Order: sequence, then C-alpha cells, then structure tokens
Amino acid sequence: MSSQGSVRKRKDVSTPAKAKDGPATGIATPREPDLDALVKANLSSKGAGVEWDYRAAITVITVLAFITRFWGISHPNEVVFDEVHFGKFASYYLERTYFFDVHPPFGKLLFALMGWFVGYDGRFHFENIGDSYITNKVPYVAYRAMPALLGALTVPVVFDIMWESGYTLPACIVSACLILFDNAHIGQTRLILLDATLVFAMACSLLCYIKFYKLRHEPFGRKWWKWLLLTGFALSCVISTKYVGLFAFVTIGSAVAIDLWDLLNVNRRQGALDLPEFGKHFAARAFALIIVPFMFYLFWFQVHFVILNRSGPGDDFMSPEFQETLSDNVMTANAITVNYYDNIQIKHKETNHFLHSHPDKYPLRYDDGRVSSQGQQVTGYPYADANNHWQILPVNNDLAEGRVVKNNDLVRLRHVITDTMLLSHDVASPYFPTNQEFTTVPMADAMGDRLNDTLFEIRIENGKANQEFKSLSGQFKLIHNPSKVAMWTHTKPLPDWAYNQLEINGNKNLGQSSNIWFVDEIPSIPKDSPRLIKTERKVKSVPFLKKWFELQRAMFYHNNALTSSHPYASEPFVWPFLLRGVSFWTQNDTRQQIYFLGNPLGWWLASSLLAVYAGIIAADQLSLRRGVDALDLRTRSRLYNSTGFFFLAWAMHYLPFYLMGRQLFLHHYLPAHLASTLVTGALLEFIFNVEPVLDDPAITKGANKTAQKQRPAREKIAGQNLLMSWAAAGVIIAIVIGGWYYFLPLTYGYPGLDVAQVQARKWLGYDLHFAK
Repeated sequence: MSSQGSVRKRKDVSTPAKAKDGPATGIATPREPDLDALVKANLSSKGAGVEWDYRAAITVITVLAFITRFWGISHPNEVVFDEVHFGKFASYYLERTYFFDVHPPFGKLLFALMGWFVGYDGRFHFENIGDSYITNKVPYVAYRAMPALLGALTVPVVFDIMWESGYTLPACIVSACLILFDNAHIGQTRLILLDATLVFAMACSLLCYIKFYKLRHEPFGRKWWKWLLLTGFALSCVISTKYVGLFAFVTIGSAVAIDLWDLLNVNRRQGALDLPEFGKHFAARAFALIIVPFMFYLFWFQVHFVILNRSGPGDDFMSPEFQETLSDNVMTANAITVNYYDNIQIKHKETNHFLHSHPDKYPLRYDDGRVSSQGQQVTGYPYADANNHWQILPVNNDLAEGRVVKNNDLVRLRHVITDTMLLSHDVASPYFPTNQEFTTVPMADAMGDRLNDTLFEIRIENGKANQEFKSLSGQFKLIHNPSKVAMWTHTKPLPDWAYNQLEINGNKNLGQSSNIWFVDEIPSIPKDSPRLIKTERKVKSVPFLKKWFELQRAMFYHNNALTSSHPYASEPFVWPFLLRGVSFWTQNDTRQQIYFLGNPLGWWLASSLLAVYAGIIAADQLSLRRGVDALDLRTRSRLYNSTGFFFLAWAMHYLPFYLMGRQLFLHHYLPAHLASTLVTGALLEFIFNVEPVLDDPAITKGANKTAQKQRPAREKIAGQNLLMSWAAAGVIIAIVIGGWYYFLPLTYGYPGLDVAQVQARKWLGYDLHFAK
C-alpha cells in the first residue's frame, strides 16, 4: 500500500472511488486519462504472449544459475560427504546388485541413468570420503551434472512461480536471486546428493498447481487437466525421492481442500455447483493428486526391482522369501535342513549376536532390588564360540535321529558345553520387569517337573504348514510354549557380572520384528555329509506388491531408527537462523574445504520477513476486529491467498521436523527455505506496493469479464511507478551477492583459506576446519 492509500472504516468499503487528486474514502485510486488504454494495451500484449522484460530477466537468471552450479564442478576430484552413499547406490544399479536404502529409488535411479548414459560399469563403490575419482576412473562429473542441472533449473522455476502468481518484475527477481546466490542450494546441487531432485520437484509442484489454479474458472478443459496431472506427477517425483516429500502433498492438499470448500459455497460468485458437479471436481483432484502420484511411486519401485535382480549387500535386510528372488543369493544357496539332534548356532537377526550360555549365575539381586532365580546365565555373544552350541531335541525322546525339524514343531534346546536345558519361567529379566527371564536347568530337572518350561515352538516367519526348518533362510521366532513369549534381545549390554554381553529375555509382544533369529551354522554335520552337497536352485518369483510392502516396512523401520548422534546433526530451530553448517570435505595440504552453509544474509532476510508476514496478518486481523480497514480488498486477497500459500508451503516443509526423533541436518530445511524466498518476494511488493487500480466498468462488461478476472496484479497496476520496488530489490540483490561471494570458497572448495580468513567467516561460531 502506497502512502496515497487511506485507512477507512469497514462501513465505507462500498463507497465508490472518486477520480480526484489526494486521498478519498472507499478504495482510493488515482485515475489517469490514459489508464484504460494502458490496461487494454497490457491485456493485448499478454494475449500475444509478449512480456519481454520478464522473459529477458528469466533468461539472464537461468544463464547465471547454470554458471553458478556448473562452475568448477570437477573440484574436488575426490569422494565428498554423502557421495559415499548415493554414488555407491548408482554403482549397485549399474552392477544390478541388490542394496537397501531408507530413501525411495527415483533420485538414485537418475544417477544410475547418468552413469549408464556415459557407459560406466559401476565397478567403483565409493567406499571412503577422500577416495580419488581420477585414480579409479570414475565419471564423477557426469554424476554431479545431474543434480547441478536440476539445481540450475530450480532458479527459473522459482522466478516462474512468482511470474505466474502475478507479481511485479522486482519481486520475481528477488525471489529467484535468493535461490540463485544461495550457498546452501549451490553446494547441495554440485555433489552426488538427492536434495537437488527433491527441491526441484517440490518447486515444480508449486508452479504446476498455481497454473492449474489460474484455470479454475475453465474446469475440465485440456489445459486444466494438463496442469492438474502435472501437479500430481511433480508430487510423485518429490515423494519418490525422499519421504519428506510428503510435506509437498500436505501443502498442495491443504490448498485443494480450501478450493473444494469454496466450490461447496452456494453463494460463490461464479454460481453454485450441484452435488454431482462437485463430485466431478472432487474425483478429478483425487485421481490426479492421489492415484496418479501413487501409481508413479509404485512404478519407480518396479523399475528398482527389475534392475536389482542379483544378490548384494541389501540381502540381509530382507526376508528369505524375498532373497529367493535374487540370483546368486548366498543364503538360499547355503541353506541346509535342520534335523533333530543337530548341534546348531542360533543368531539374532538385528544384533548379530549368538544365543550363548556359560556356567556363571544371575546375581541374587539386581541394582533395583529385584530378585533373580540365580539360574545359569543365558546371554547374547557377538563371536563364534563353543558356548554358542545348542542341540535341538524333540519332545519325544524316542524320535528317530535324522528327522527334519518343521515349522510349528515343539522342541527343546540343550546347551552342549554345560549339559543343561534352555528354559524360561515367570521370573523378571534383569532389565525388563515385564519380560521373562531365560536360563538353563540341569537335565534331571528338565526331564522332571520343569519339563513344560523347556518346551519351545519353532515358528518360521511367513512359513507354511509342515515347512522344513533350514539354516540361514529359515528365519524364525522361538516361542516359549507355556507362557507364549518370544525369545528376544536388544543392544543394551548387561553389567560386568555378565561380561557386558546382551540380555536374553521373553518378550510378550510376539509381533515385533526384533524377535527374529536364524540358524547360522550346524557344526555337528560331518564335512563329508551328503547334506552339504549343494543343488542348483531356481530363482523364485514373488508378486510385486508383496515385495513392495516388505521393502516399505523395512525402509520405515530403519528410517525411524536413525536416532544415533552425529557431530553435524542439528535441531530445526537452528535452521532459519543458520546457526551452524556441515563440514563436507577438507584438505589440509591446500587449506581447502567444503562447508555446507547457506548465504547468511539471504537466510536472515527471508526468516525475518516470515516473522514480518505473521505480524502483518496479526495486525490486520486486530484492526478488522476494531472496525478499521487499512487494506484494499485486492491487496488483502493477495496477502492472504497468494502470499499465504507460500507461507503455508514454508510451514508445512518446516514445522513437521519438530515431531521427528531421527537425525536431522541443515539440508532438511532447503525446501522450506525455497518457500521462504517466495514470501520474501511477495512482501517486497506488498511493502513497496503501488496504488491499486479499480477495474474499469467498461472492461468488466460482456465477454471481457472473464479475461478481467484472470488478469495478474501486475497488469492491474499498469503505468505506475515501480522505482521504490526496484531500489529495494537492487539493495537486497547486492547484499545477497556480497554474502554469496564472501562464503564462496567454502561452497566451491577453493581457493584455500588461511587461519585468519577462516576465522573471519565464523560469524556465528561456525565449526569450520582450520588447516594445520
């Protein structure tokens, strides 16, 4: 709102504006004699598709985006930070060996596609940060070119979001330049990392939805469907790259819900919709924004499964049934049927500890005062040892030797070294008062009144009736028959009285995946036994959805398990203020380093204006409650609808991180930061706003009425002075470029900095590396 605007009482809103100099009640606007001609000229130029100033600006910005992203992209010629993961995954795709990762496959498939384009075979596995690409002949520049390309294209997409939203050229340029000259966006897009794909797809989803929303008065037309479906496709790419892409769904979904709520309004300006017509709108959006993205999401997993058809490092995360679909799988090739009276070693799947026992007893009292049975300790032990050997016995001792153990059989386990029988009973375990203690008892007791307490059921995971129990592939739960608890262990070691080995206890929650064990070895089989002769095994087929569900469960479980500390992890409240960064790479000899950090000046500006926006909304609501209307209707509409949509995108991509318990890093804020730059551009226009222009009655009549409603705000302020907006934009861009250039050595990794130069860049105590 310019200084020419007036503060008016709400009862005067309908008062017509007067074509006089100076302020007036109502929607005040100065009228120029040739204003109608200017507006119509703008309409005509828009219809011809010519806005040369915008097109020139987006061309220059795009060229600069490619320069800033690709400049010196070959440096360093070593593995940097998380390139050890995503470069490795690309190599596994090229070798077609199965791997496991907590992220969906789309972004990693793009890296593999780039490697395939240049004819790389994937022999280098990116094992260590600092490994040389040159020595190992890796086409790393091609790999890095993929995120650099997407990162460069993100900048004009941001410009286009502002352009399509109807903002003036200074606002479009400011928003784009906050991404163009941001060190964090540049640094993340110059390396083999996923965030460039994520941020680009997120920006595209906002752009496509805005273009769809602009066609809301022309429903079910070709362009309407095109932009609606493209919004769905962009959303599928976001969530197919990282699961935090769900926040983009929440953003678009919230806007769609508001739009549908408006369509239900019987008093809407365009006329009321009957319920069948509303149902068509709802079904179209549900199809394009839910079903279509989900089908593309499934498609990338199908590609993932088709490519990765060989056994690899990800086998251990999957079930034996899944592993049987992979060729050259060691587990299925070496699986041996388990017979009664075999001596076996039982291993816990998650902790890789063996079921173990030794003559030492549980202490009479634990530290919390509870009493134990003082029975023989049963623990988890990480190394192969004779105390890990257990003989599997039938309940009926008369059963002939050599019979195969089968699913759901009741068995007993004799500890070979101490000649005692495994037992669980109603005594609390050392760490869990609700879980049962596992111990062993002498054979005389096991054959007498303690017989029932030594009975366990072999329950093979996803096993069928009478399925043979096998080593390695026969993953199972050992269920105590009388009490129905599952043998379980965890990672917290016992005290010194148990030699810091793991606790084994009876878990009442039978459904936990951490209850799973497998037979690692059968040491009692003679080396010349025919049971060791391997037969050729055929690769089995499992339905796609069954494999997909299993992989989804594993991905979610391990993603939520990423709770360990990391030296560069950070809390969400740190991100908007850029209180710390992440060290990606250092080289002492040349004093060079890559430190992941945003442009502090740009981030602080964007974060400050987020607070300003919230304050403006609060002040406007307060003034309206007091009957004072300080904004014209069009300005308020843009402030709440367009800028509000950008603010919603920021909030939805930022606030949910406060609910997460996993490791978090600065790069998680990049999508939210992009949304904050859109708010910044919008507020630039609001703060330095020119006087709004009333629609001319002549233009709004007849066939021109629809065109008038669809005109962007920049055409409705035709012919007015943008000098203040340009001046503010120039100052902001100069400051942002200065911040980008000052931190450039930390983003590009060169030139090297001496101690004094590094110290000068520790603005907020950033943990930069000082070369020795």
